Amino acid sequence: MARRTDAHPDLTRPEAGAPFFSTWRVGDALRQKQTVEAIAGTWERRPWPTDDLLGYYVYTGQDATTLLHYSQWRSEQAYEAFAKVHRQERVDEIDTAVPGIERLWLGRYRHYRSGVRQGDTRVPGCIVIVDVEFEGPDPDRQRAWVDAVFEALESEPTPHPGAMSAHFHLSTDGTRVLNYAEWESARAHIDALAAPGDGIGSATELWHRVQTWPGLKSTGSVSRYDYALGLVPD
Repeated sequence: MARRTDAHPDLTRPEAGAPFFSTWRVGDALRQKQTVEAIAGTWERRPWPTDDLLGYYVYTGQDATTLLHYSQWRSEQAYEAFAKVHRQERVDEIDTAVPGIERLWLGRYRHYRSGVRQGDTRVPGCIVIVDVEFEGPDPDRQRAWVDAVFEALESEPTPHPGAMSAHFHLSTDGTRVLNYAEWESARAHIDALAAPGDGIGSATELWHRVQTWPGLKSTGSVSRYDYALGLVPD
């Protein structure tokens, strides 16, 4: 069976070979809450579908209209087997409880690099998702851009104290990079965005290189979320 957990996921878990991200638009804060409870009830009433699903996590958007889903699969093949047999009955039950959900996007990724503060025991108060898009598929460009971000981060003279971690994922189609960043609070992230320079990061040549990378289509949409539900096998 599924068991609820308050523990945030470990984004660096090596056996999670196929992390998936998706977003739903549900309408308002009340429907966010109702949908989270519908997801929890739907999963708790059924056996955990497979040992190849390590965990499933849901977050409420601070825009009060969306949900973010993050699931850790051992492989894409495991997800495809789940989708063929188990997914639709869960979707139908959730849609019956909360009609009108818009499923906007499902992204298949691979974890690439993470940066964490060693010894940091704080519980994240806000999850920030940064989605970056490139002009066409190029896995080498994805990795090189993330490496350039880390080079810029390591050059920061005064990193913002509210930033706890950054976990970079590469889309399997070669066109996107997603950063799952843990922050102490939403206010800390907002303050960092308002700091001098072009958003987070100093106005340095290294950050300018990141922001003007060849083939970069967008510097990234930024969305803030609150942890709402964690489901793991019992």
